[in-house]
Amino acid sequence: MRRDQLEHLIRAAGAILGEPEIIVIGSQSILASIKEDHLPAEATRSVEADLVPLDDPDEDKSTLLDGTIGELSPFHETFGVYGHGVGKRTARLPAEWRTRLVALRNENTSGVTGLCLEPHDLVVAKLLASRPHDIEFCRALFHAGVVDPTVVAQRLAVTNMDDDERERMKRLLESIAKDSRTEQL
Repeated sequence: MRRDQLEHLIRAAGAILGEPEIIVIGSQSILASIKEDHLPAEATRSVEADLVPLDDPDEDKSTLLDGTIGELSPFHETFGVYGHGVGKRTARLPAEWRTRLVALRNENTSGVTGLCLEPHDLVVAKLLASRPHDIEFCRALFHAGVVDPTVVAQRLAVTNMDDDERERMKRLLESIAKDSRTEQL
């Protein structure tokens, strides 16, 4: 996905919901912080942006987004990208993540603000999800120097998880960071 495509999804989501802000929590939230030409291909490969309406206790708004700009919708077929409406509990994030959201608002968003995850918070969510494509995404960001392993470790330390998971995250982060250093040599 390109940044202009993410901006289009933000604009469309705001128009559909009649709201001035939407949270972007998926991998493509990276586009608010880093220009796509400074990102590895693995970071922009997705054609999906995970969108969280701000006030959606029953997730009705998320469902509306899925139906109008979601996968296999006319929007997806026309523009080649889609918005996945998700709930606030979709991603596990570190404490105070909301204070670090990166606002993406410009003419292309028609005044709608996409509140995008800060890159280190995004990596924490991806590490916790631990799907193969999430790990590949994290490795690529570490290798490209987009995120700092020390900051990711600090954010993991303030993320809710049990002791076994905390140990697994520590090992995974060490492995990815080590791989990235080795590749850079």
